[in-house]
Amino acid sequence: MTRTWFITGTSSGFGRLLTERLLARGDRVAATVRKPRTLADLKAQHGDRLWIASLEITDTDAIRATIGRAFGELGRIDVIVSNAGYGLFGAAEELEDGQIRDLIDTNLIGSIQLIRAALPHLRKQQGGRILQVSSEGGQMAYPGFSLYHATKWGIEGFVESVRQEVEPFGIGLTLVEPGPTRTNFGASLVSSGSTDAYENTPVADLRRAFSEGSFDIKGDPGKVVEAMIASVEQDPAPRRLTFGATAYASIHSALQGRLAELENRKDVALAMDIDP
Repeated sequence: MTRTWFITGTSSGFGRLLTERLLARGDRVAATVRKPRTLADLKAQHGDRLWIASLEITDTDAIRATIGRAFGELGRIDVIVSNAGYGLFGAAEELEDGQIRDLIDTNLIGSIQLIRAALPHLRKQQGGRILQVSSEGGQMAYPGFSLYHATKWGIEGFVESVRQEVEPFGIGLTLVEPGPTRTNFGASLVSSGSTDAYENTPVADLRRAFSEGSFDIKGDPGKVVEAMIASVEQDPAPRRLTFGATAYASIHSALQGRLAELENRKDVALAMDIDP
């Protein structure tokens, strides 16, 4: 079955690879990028099956206009993939105010507004699927990625709530949670300046691992995008897709730790209700 997909952040990484694979199998793709020329090779190869729009994901008005134009020109869009985003590394107090605002505007607010803009169109056509690219970092945390995790934990909470709101309309939402994967995520990673205060801390250890190339990256991006494509065949939509041995282990450990802490404080929690 051929489908029409709307994907943000298609110039590289998962977005680019997903666009390539979908076009190769005969689907239509509405692809958004900051610089449309980055998709010129795919446009020349696939013609009208690739619809391209320039989009700055931090511009809410532009998001609404682009979504509206895509549905207006292409008709039904079966799958929305909210993929645009990037990483920010540095101890929380090392980060600049502008870096924090830019990251939240892109990863969190941009993703929220994209989903909000798509929902009226999906309701009107009585169904569809939304894939929100999150991360293992939506359920666990590394030192030095505090603001990145804030955006991913934030979008996961948003999607968990919206999923329940729109299920009656035949709209399914899935959180995609890859672990470290061999994309260009590292190349686009924004870093703060370092300070002597954090020299002998886990933040510095991780910074050194990045610079020395010793941070272990096992994830296969091709397998990830194929699993994303296959997921839209599943009904109901899976709530989460965890990809990679590292992601599985880290999320499993984080969930076990939180559950153990909850159980250890069960008596305190239950004692806080009003006495009969």
